[in-house]
Amino acid sequence: MEQQSFNELRAIAAETATLTAARIRDKRGELDNLWDYTNTKSSTVDPVTVVDTLAEDFIANRLQELRPKDGLIGEEGTGTASISGVTWIVDPIDGTVNFLYDLPQYAVSIAAAIDGEVVAGAVINVVTGVLYTAARHEGASKYLPERDEIVPLKASAATVVSESLVATGFSYSALRRSLQADLLTKILPTVRDIRRMGSAALDLCHLADGQVDIYYEHGLNCWDFAAGSLIASEAGAFVRAPGLSIPGSSGEICFAAAPGVFDDAHAHFEVLGAFNALDR
Repeated sequence: MEQQSFNELRAIAAETATLTAARIRDKRGELDNLWDYTNTKSSTVDPVTVVDTLAEDFIANRLQELRPKDGLIGEEGTGTASISGVTWIVDPIDGTVNFLYDLPQYAVSIAAAIDGEVVAGAVINVVTGVLYTAARHEGASKYLPERDEIVPLKASAATVVSESLVATGFSYSALRRSLQADLLTKILPTVRDIRRMGSAALDLCHLADGQVDIYYEHGLNCWDFAAGSLIASEAGAFVRAPGLSIPGSSGEICFAAAPGVFDDAHAHFEVLGAFNALDR
């Protein structure tokens, strides 16, 4: 596929994410108590709301209209085989717990992949409307709605692990969460500080924007990191992510860092055992 087509996919992802975010905001305003419209998935602390499902349906229907031969993998179960070679990877609300608690850190994440490689993606913070996008070999940028301005993204200039701000997240599985906590006790004393903001997609965008220096998390699924990992790498960060076909149940790590700290951070985390898969 030509580079121009990557940019076309980027534009489709960006517009679809923006329209979906507007619908999520509207629907949230209509529902008095979101907990009345919430079920659980992998565990009693892993929620899914009716808004997640509605948002995924909207995305799937729009992409079907625009590109009927493309495939789709959605967090909430939507699955369509690809005829064109392009597969969309969708998380309708990344950060559903934040969404339920009205914390302004949840996102729509949409990526396009070809032959297992992400070539375009968009992530939008639903509350702020800040839109992060990238296309393979075309760089990454963010759109700031309050200023109606597009700004290039660039990872931080960090070079020292001990002075690096690290973002991470935790599993919904009690066993894996316990193992993650054990690892955290080894990492925390050796870095500047830890941030746990509740959306893997936005964490990777914050890495792309130089707002954190390192990001790691075990047990992600492809829809959690597909768009964000491309945005981070196109902003200059180095990313080590599981293959798109590897399920989160495998417990593998997604690790990414600013270019000046990646090698040292990778070696340091390896010594601490961070690259071992974690049971669930």
